[in-house]
Amino acid sequence: MPAVLLLALSAPASAELGDYNFWQTLSNLVSPPKADNPVTPAQRTGPYPLLANPAGFNSGFNPGNYYGWQTIQMAPQTGAVCGNGSPYKFFINRVPNTRNTIIYLEGGGACWDYASCSGQSGIRGARNPNGIADDYMSLLNPGASLVSPFVVRLHPWTRVKTQNWNMVYVPYCTGDIYSGDKVAVYEDPQGQQPPLVWHHNGLRNMRAVVGWLKDNLPRPTQMLATGCSAGGAGSLTNYANLRQDIAPNRGYLINDSGPVYTALAGDNQAYPSYPLQTLIRQAWGLDAAQGPLQYLQARLPGFSSTDLGSLYPALSSNLPGDRMGHTHFWQDLNYSSYSYERFYPEIVNAPDQATKEALIKQRWRTDTSRLRGQLANLGNVGGYFPQFRNVNESHCTSIIEFANSDIQEQNLELDHFVSNVLDGTGQVLDASESSDVADRNKPFNLLYYLLDQLL
Repeated sequence: MPAVLLLALSAPASAELGDYNFWQTLSNLVSPPKADNPVTPAQRTGPYPLLANPAGFNSGFNPGNYYGWQTIQMAPQTGAVCGNGSPYKFFINRVPNTRNTIIYLEGGGACWDYASCSGQSGIRGARNPNGIADDYMSLLNPGASLVSPFVVRLHPWTRVKTQNWNMVYVPYCTGDIYSGDKVAVYEDPQGQQPPLVWHHNGLRNMRAVVGWLKDNLPRPTQMLATGCSAGGAGSLTNYANLRQDIAPNRGYLINDSGPVYTALAGDNQAYPSYPLQTLIRQAWGLDAAQGPLQYLQARLPGFSSTDLGSLYPALSSNLPGDRMGHTHFWQDLNYSSYSYERFYPEIVNAPDQATKEALIKQRWRTDTSRLRGQLANLGNVGGYFPQFRNVNESHCTSIIEFANSDIQEQNLELDHFVSNVLDGTGQVLDASESSDVADRNKPFNLLYYLLDQLL
């Protein structure tokens, strides 16, 4: 479809801060705007530097290719690599009419041992254990290209202003919520296969993406960082770095279903995520000297590496002009299973599935209740907690569509929360649903049924 026609179909009704005027947009079709906030020499040194592709390396970028997904190749010299050691790549979808940009981090589980990192069937593990294909954003891979209205320009019924923005799709292939920095060697417990050498390289991949964006695209006037599940968690853990390095005029964060809970030592009943966090700190190298948590602590005053949940108040206090939100379902059985299923004997040995789910949800309620109370005290960070949606184990409120991620008792839809974060003023909306009865009484949804068969 010609760029001018796509521009007409997707153009917003009124100009946004960061939009180019009509004549500049036409000029951009012929002479695409260049980077105006490139990486400085100082940013190319020190811990987790912003490293560039070497001279002469073909990243695949075509500055004048608008309204189509482009595959951006990253050379090993940037520090970017997938978990299996294959080259890392990400994807952009550029427009000529605005500087505004969404950075969408893909969801897809986590891993910390041979079974979960090798893609073994029958266990919750990490997405893309075999790396990222060049045509990853093809319509033949709808789990990426059609994952969310945030990054589907012509979504048939859900509208959000990021559909008119430049889009950056960051795929997930390291199993570490975009936060790790460790090469791990996982032995096959059956002793039948050679050891798995796995690169928990999420943080360095994100740094390489940021460096490329600064060197090749204009600085955004407005920027949203978001994603669901592991992508939501990664948008949270990387937001301070993104905000400081990309330096938009206005910054927004929406963490969909990737909570990072407070989990203090000594009381697993009060802090159910403590066993998980203890394991991933070691598996992903989070606590290493000069590692990811020390790096984040140095860049984000108020964040404590001993309390990962301190991310929320630290971001709130350091970025008072930004609007941020967190959303997930009370009945989420996906992220909650990752969080507790393999760490508690009473869950592992539960006599039936119903008992197992009840034990998981009990811990999820404990963690979620604390997080909800924490966010309620942060004026520029809102919480939106619906109960249940009958697709994908009630996981991720913003995938497929925004509909049915509603809080019916308050006449709120997810659209209200997203719009409040992106366009509101004053305190960010805070809302929670107390009962799942209305959600479970909704009529049969054929689309959700078919999608659940695929997921």
